[in-house]
Amino acid sequence: QVQLVESGGGLVQAGGSLRLSCAASGSTFSRHAMGWFRQAPGKEREFVATISWSGGNTNYADSVKGRFTISRDNAKNTVYLQMNSLKPEDTAVYYCAASRRYLSGSYYAYNYDYWGQGTQVTVSS
Repeated sequence: QVQLVESGGGLVQAGGSLRLSCAASGSTFSRHAMGWFRQAPGKEREFVATISWSGGNTNYADSVKGRFTISRDNAKNTVYLQMNSLKPEDTAVYYCAASRRYLSGSYYAYNYDYWGQGTQVTVSS
C-alpha cells in the first residue's frame, strides 16, 4: 500500500508559478512510476505528466509541455510538479498517482493503483 498526500496548491495570478509536492508513505516508493492528473469543474480528469520509477523518463500533456516539470526524489519519497507560466485554464484540482504495474509511467489513469486526495490550483486572469 502507498498513501499519497499532495500539497502546494493555491491561488496564483496568470504567468506565475507554483510547485506541487506529493509525499508517499511506505518503503516501496521507488518501485512505482508516478503521475500527475488534474480535473477542472465539469470536466473529466486529464493526464498532466508522468515520471518513471527511476526518474529517467518523463512525459507531458501537450497543454503543459515546456511549462511544467515533473521530478522525483526517491530518498524523500516525494514527487514534484513545477508549474511555470500558469494560465487560467490550468485551474483544477491536481492529483498525484502511483503505479506499481507500469514502471516507465503511463498517460492513462486506469494504469495507476494509488491516488492522493488532490490539491486545488486556481489561476486568476
